[in-house]
Amino acid sequence: MKYKMIIVVRDDLRLSCGKIAAQASHAAVCCAFEAKRSHSKWFKKWKSEGAKKVVVKVESLDDLFHLEKQAKVQKLSTCLITDAGLTEVPPDTITCLGIGPAPNEMIDSITGNLSLLK
Repeated sequence: MKYKMIIVVRDDLRLSCGKIAAQASHAAVCCAFEAKRSHSKWFKKWKSEGAKKVVVKVESLDDLFHLEKQAKVQKLSTCLITDAGLTEVPPDTITCLGIGPAPNEMIDSITGNLSLLK
């Protein structure tokens, strides 16, 4: 596979598995729509390869903002997810960041050092 999407989750929030799944899903859908609009060739190739998604973690909101900035410099699709605050976190809490889909090497240059979320 040559294309992937990365979902970066804030580990400091200590979200439940269900909450992480919901937030990561929001990020994936948002990024897919954005990439289909702005990087249609990448989107089509990513989709044809099986729409690979990888979920990693960071320790803070500042880390998330730093990654978003790096991705935007490379003109990658990004999507920050802000929670409504109805369950586990206060309203307007930023929970995760989607990046891509894009070529693996572009995404790895930004997120390749991050640990998988377990």
